[in-house]
Order: sequence, then C-alpha cells, then structure tokens
Amino acid sequence: MNFPFYIARRYLFSKKSTNVINLISGISVVGVAVATMALVVTLSVFNGFHDLVATFFTSFDPQLKVTPTEGKTAPADDPLLTQIRQLPQVEVAMETVEDQALAIFQDKQQMVVIKGVEENFSELTHISEILYGDGNFELEAADLQYGTPGLRLAATLGTGARWDGFLHVFAPKRAGQLDMGNPEDGFVEDSLLSPGVVFNVHQAKYDKSYIITSLGFARSLFEQQGMVSALELRLKPGSNIDAVKEQMRQIAGPKYRVEDRYEQQADTFRIMKIEKFIAYIFLTFILIVACFNIIGSLSMLIIDKKDDVNTLHNLGATDRQITRIFLFEGRLISALGAVLGIAAGLLLCWLQQAFGLIKLGSSSGNFVVDAYPVSVHPTDIVLVFVTVLVVGFVAVWYPVHYFAKRLLPAKEEKAA
Repeated sequence: MNFPFYIARRYLFSKKSTNVINLISGISVVGVAVATMALVVTLSVFNGFHDLVATFFTSFDPQLKVTPTEGKTAPADDPLLTQIRQLPQVEVAMETVEDQALAIFQDKQQMVVIKGVEENFSELTHISEILYGDGNFELEAADLQYGTPGLRLAATLGTGARWDGFLHVFAPKRAGQLDMGNPEDGFVEDSLLSPGVVFNVHQAKYDKSYIITSLGFARSLFEQQGMVSALELRLKPGSNIDAVKEQMRQIAGPKYRVEDRYEQQADTFRIMKIEKFIAYIFLTFILIVACFNIIGSLSMLIIDKKDDVNTLHNLGATDRQITRIFLFEGRLISALGAVLGIAAGLLLCWLQQAFGLIKLGSSSGNFVVDAYPVSVHPTDIVLVFVTVLVVGFVAVWYPVHYFAKRLLPAKEEKAA
C-alpha cells in the first residue's frame, strides 16, 4: 500500500486532538460538495433548456436545408439541386421562397417574413402538431391564397386565429425606380385569406414574424418565378443524417450550404453554449473560494501533527513522503467533496425530473413547461469531477509545501 496515502486516509477519518480541526475538515468537505452540486445542477438545467429548445425547432425546421451561399435565391432547376433531391436517402424534398414584406390588416401593420411552401410542407415538418384554431392548414384553393401566421404575429396585427376579409401584403418591386410622386407603384401588393389557424413554435423568431403561404404566392409577390430560397429535405427513416449531409455537401460544393436543424439555429445554440460556459466559470470561482477551507484545515492539521511528523521522520520517512501525506490529505478532501456533491446533484436532478420541485412560475400554463427542465449529460459529470479535483489539488500544493518547510529539517525538498 502507498505509505503516504495510508497515513493521509487515517488522518482524514481519525479524531484530532483539537475538535475544531475535525469541524473545519467537515466544513471543507461540505463546501466542496455544495459547489460541486451547484455545478452539476446548473449545467444540467442549461442542458434541459437546450434540449427543450431543440424539440421546438423540430416542429418547424426541416432535417436538412440547402441554401445558396451567395444571394437570396437560386434557380429551381439547378442540376446540383436536382442531384441532391434525387439521392436515394431523400424521402421528401420541398422548394421554398422566403423574404421580408409588409403586412397590413385594418389599421395595423407589421414587417413579416413570408415563407412560400409546397403542398407537402406538412409531410416535411410537424406543422400539424403546433396549430391552434378551428380551421385547417391550407395554402391555396383555386384562386384563393391562404396565410397561416405565427401566434404572436396574429396578436400584433389583431387578426386572431381567423380573420374576416383580406390581409394585405406589400413587397418592393425588384426592377425599376421608385417614383416618389406615386410611391405605391414601387410595391407589389397581394392579399391573403385566413385558413382559421395559427402556429405556435414557442420561438419569437417564428411566432412574431412568419406567415406560411403557398409557393406560388411567394414567387409572385417577390417576383421570383422559377427560383428558390432553399431546398428543404426529410430523409427516409434509418438514414444516417451526418453521412447524407456530408454527401450533399460534396455535391453542392461552394455554391450551396447544407445545414441540419442545429446548424440552421446556430446563433441560438451558440448563445446557450456561451451562457452555459459563463455559468461554469462563475461556479468554478465559487469552488475555488470553497477550497480555501481546505487550506485552513490542512494548515491546522499540519500544526496538530507536528509531533507525528518528527516521529515519522525519525523512523526513516523522507521529507518527500511526509509532504505527500498532507498533499494526499487535501486531495482526499477534494475527492470526497466531489463524490458527495455529484451524488447530491444527481439526486436533485432526478427529483426535479420526477416531481418538478422548482417551478418556472406561480401558476401553471404561463410557460411552455411548468418546471425547470433538467437533462444530465455524462460528459458534464466528468467535467465537473475533473474540475473539482484539479482545483482542489492546485489549492493544497502551496500551503502544504510552505508549512512543510517550516516543520521539516531545513534542507531543500523535492517537489512532490
């Protein structure tokens, strides 16, 4: 057995001559455990929100999206797009045209994003799962054009889920100059009817701005006949998304970008990762403060065990071995605190998942979920454990060597 480790373990659990040393050692373990528990719980909550947002996106965004790298649109009959849509793994392929416009309903107006889609839009996404109202999702019928707005956009314009009359939409003309004497002549105007439903993705990007309508309407409004803003794809069940995405990128080359759902929402997930990282940094600083208790505990223990140090030295223990005893003591406190903190953090996460102990609001229904979402990732547990050990090991190095130099016979010590 490792001699310094054996002695350090005995010191950790044995009764000290001064009870306050036992108390401070216990406080040190509890301090590290609480900081560790906070790290586990906080990172798991961020994971929960990350996974929750991802479920919202899958109700609206396609599995894969092909967009031009230059400009807003590309020819719909581009051979590269044709080759991509004909891959055997592709089950549904849909052309879209998307751009900004001005929507006016009665005395209210709002800048919106008009997204023109094909009839297979409901096959490509889960739009039917996020519809609200007493109507049906429709794009067009004969010469009538329907528009399905986001829930918050409908509230802004005052349309509700079903409106009477027309929702007027204006988009700048692509060609010609604006006549200031007749500015209305510089816009393409069209109108939409209500299908009696609105969608709610629970994301402001969509719910406040988007109107889903037919591809023909969008092409006519934006004067983009024969063009597409994106080719949206759904793969057959069992397909390897990453492998297919890489194959599509090889076909598309530099002309098109191919993105999965997470890459389509890269900005949102990047912000969430930054927030999670900042929370990790702040809690690590709290952990560092907690480790000062270990320094105090070790300092008093070294003084308390001064006679033992002289005895061990006389029995033949080297300076390095004696120094390592107290280094192991500090590391054991860190490791014990890490294990207890991780166990407590996992228990709290399980209780939150099972019973929703901490609510997001005082009354249910005000938020998408009633309680804070929690998702435990094994990589985060490993990160927290390693962080606690590293911080604890670094924290005890200097005080142990400082006091060892004062208690051991004066001679140069080797690094432990």
